Amino acid sequence: MNNTAIYQEVDACTVNTITPTTPSRDLLITELYQTHNSWLLGWLRRKLGCSFDAADLVQDTFSRILQKDDLTNIKEPRAYLTTIAHGLLVNHVRRRDIEKAYLETISHLPQAEAPSPETINIMIETLTKIDEMLDGLSGKVRNAFLWFQLEGLTHAQIAARLSVSVSSVRQYIAKALVHCINTE
Repeated sequence: MNNTAIYQEVDACTVNTITPTTPSRDLLITELYQTHNSWLLGWLRRKLGCSFDAADLVQDTFSRILQKDDLTNIKEPRAYLTTIAHGLLVNHVRRRDIEKAYLETISHLPQAEAPSPETINIMIETLTKIDEMLDGLSGKVRNAFLWFQLEGLTHAQIAARLSVSVSSVRQYIAKALVHCINTE
């Protein structure tokens, strides 16, 4: 493959071609950032409705790009950036939802029993990690696992809730455990 990376950006009004004068990785990143940073910020701002969160995700997107070894194969820069930013956006929204639910749950605690800010942060991080580990499991498998682990329900109680056999519940819990081990 040719050492010169050529990116084409097709816009509704114009076509811009970025051709670095050297195959330098730094130059590729600089041109990618200068050319698409504002566009990506606007795209994320529209999705999130918050300029501050959008700016954070733009920086996270470019941080991910800095970790990539080979950037010469990027043919569609906006599609590439959008793919990375979308993944970060999904994680951001998921974490925000978990944080909101946790804070709502602990808001009912008496002040003396309320966790410290450090504990709150640790719990939100832990819950986010658990959510990521359980991502991809079916609803029945996820629920069986959570009811067993967090609520201490028996296999029979879970089977009744899910309208399945106890044997199925055992399989669901085993499947979730294997999934979590493989996700780590």
